This record gives sequence, structure tokens and C-alpha cells, in this order.
Amino acid sequence: MSELQFVFVHGLSGWGSYDDNYRKMPYWGMRGGDLMVYLRSRGYACYAASVAPAGSAWDRACELYAQLAGTRTDYGRAHSTAFHHERFGRDFTGRPLLPEWHDNTRLVLLGHSFGGATVRLFSALMAEGSKEERTATDPVDLCPLFAGGMAARIHTIVTLAAPMNGTTAYDMFEDPAFDPAAVKVPWWSRYLAGLMARGTKPALDGRDRRDYAAYDMHIDNAMAMNARIPTLADTYYYSVPCCATRRRADGTCVPLREMEPLFVMRSTQIGAYAGTTAGGVRIDEAWRDNDGLVNTVSAAVPSGAPSVPLDRDDIRPGIWNVFPVLAADHMYLQGGLMRRHDIRAFYLELLEMIAGTEKNPLRSSSDN
Repeated sequence: MSELQFVFVHGLSGWGSYDDNYRKMPYWGMRGGDLMVYLRSRGYACYAASVAPAGSAWDRACELYAQLAGTRTDYGRAHSTAFHHERFGRDFTGRPLLPEWHDNTRLVLLGHSFGGATVRLFSALMAEGSKEERTATDPVDLCPLFAGGMAARIHTIVTLAAPMNGTTAYDMFEDPAFDPAAVKVPWWSRYLAGLMARGTKPALDGRDRRDYAAYDMHIDNAMAMNARIPTLADTYYYSVPCCATRRRADGTCVPLREMEPLFVMRSTQIGAYAGTTAGGVRIDEAWRDNDGLVNTVSAAVPSGAPSVPLDRDDIRPGIWNVFPVLAADHMYLQGGLMRRHDIRAFYLELLEMIAGTEKNPLRSSSDN
């Protein structure tokens, strides 16, 4: 049906098709069955990447490239030296994610949660490479990702409930003026949140603390990353923000009954927080709406990027097309954790829309 290659990138603590967990419980589809299998049956070339569950956006982008190109993961000489870890990682030689990788490859990258930062940084490296890596590395030893010049391969980027400007789920714990533990929540939600925290806590391996997803998802750090990621003129951009809270008369937000029970405590805390980040970003009441883990406003558009509300009759590249807020929690788009959701129709409609832009003769917003 389409020459486009649809690559799905999981979020924090997630897994993909290279991982044993995917065969037991597919991240994309969960208990509702493997979404990749369903979408392939409808004619779309879909693949589920496997990147470091708690790794930084940089490390994950490098791993994504290695899987797509079918090569050994190269984190870069400059980066690996600065962040104190090995330069090379998993080798995907002979087992690439895609059947082909060349100048005619047309990628649609869909990132859930922190997968959004992963695919966005990946697109920046594909387009511009890394000056630091080019300076530090002999040209014959340079990974092609750091050379750049491959922007034409990025057809579309889709972010799904992604904390593009960070999430107060991290920052509120570092604000001395706010005590998350003082926020009133159901007793059982503390127990469930504890279980989730134990399952998502990264195993520290000696690398610099800045080389983890948790660092990148702080609001100041996420916005600094945004400043380094261009909006490519010929790439289509879509974002799907979610919200599963309601606003009370006092301005705070509390979870809807439909929210995953695992998220109730954190959602309530996010819905009560207002403050200022260490870098001076003011977090006001607009940040309180959330999907359980991510502030809805953060999932709409990266700071500083151009955007418009989605108009299916006028989709243009080089600008973020923002979906109406989806009334759903953070894991709805994966098929749910403790609750089961059928997401096949949503993704089929999304991919049909994206495939339609492949036939659109307008490939640059520079005509505007």
C-alpha cells in the first residue's frame, strides 16, 4: 500500500521487538494483541524498535540508528568520553529492523512518551549530524549518523503523549516549596505507585547522571534539548496530547475514574503542583492537566516550534499539527495496562492519514 516505513519507538521502561518481553506482551497493543501484526495485515510496513529503557535521548537515538541501518551501535567518541561509558553498544549487523536502508528510505517515526524525545533527536542527527562528534572523530571512523545529510529520509514524526517540554512528575520533587507527599491521595494509590516506581527505577551503571531519561525529562533540560532540535521544513509533524483529569473549583486537577490505577497518585500530585523550575520556568495552573504521568500542555508542541491545530484538509510539513486533546491516560495509546483498550482503529486512521500526505505534491512549508 505504501513505500513508507513506520517505526514505533517505546517510552521509558518500554520494550520492542528485539526484546523477549515483546513476545510475551507487545508494548504496542498490550493485552489486545500485537499492533504491528495488525497494521502489517492492513498493508503498512510497521516495526517496533528496542531502545534503552532508561537511557538518554542521545543514547536511544544512536541505538535506533543502529537497528535501522543494521550496524553496531556507536554512541560517539565525544559523547561516550564525556558521559563515561563505552563508545560501542549492541551490534545489529545481519539483523536490521528494516529490510532496506538507503537514500530512498522514507521513515515515519512514532514515539510514545519518552520515545517522542528519541525520534525528535534522531531526526536532528539525521539532518545535521553532530559537530562535536565530527571534531572528535577521524572521518573514516565516524558513524554516518553524526555526519548528517539524511533529512530527506524523515517523512513524518508523530509524538504520542510525549513530554516534549518535560514533566513536573520530576521537577515537583526538587521544589522546596512543594511537598508531593502532603497531597491527599487514596491509600491504595500510594501502594500501586510504589510498585510502578520499583519497576521503572534504572539500574545505574556508572555513567554520568545526565545520560539518563530522567535527566532529559526535567523541564529545563527538555527545553534545552528543544533548542537543539530543528523543525525540518520537509517533514510532517503530528502530536497527540492526552488528558485523564478534571479540573476542580480550586484550580487543581484530579484523575478521572477511567485512569489507570497505577497513575492515580502521581496524577493527583501533578494536578496540585505549581512553582518555578531551577532554570526559572514558571509552572502555572495550565500545567496541571495531565494523563497520569505527562502534563497535557507539554505533550502538545515543543517549546519554540511552530504549530497549528490539526486540519486534516490542510496538512503541511515544517509545522506541528496538534491533535485535539485525547480523553485518555498515558498508556491508552499502547492498549492499556490494568485496563484494556482497542487502539487498532486509532492507528489505522492515523497511518491512512500519513500515507495520504505521501501523495501530496506540497512538500515544503517554505511556500507559505
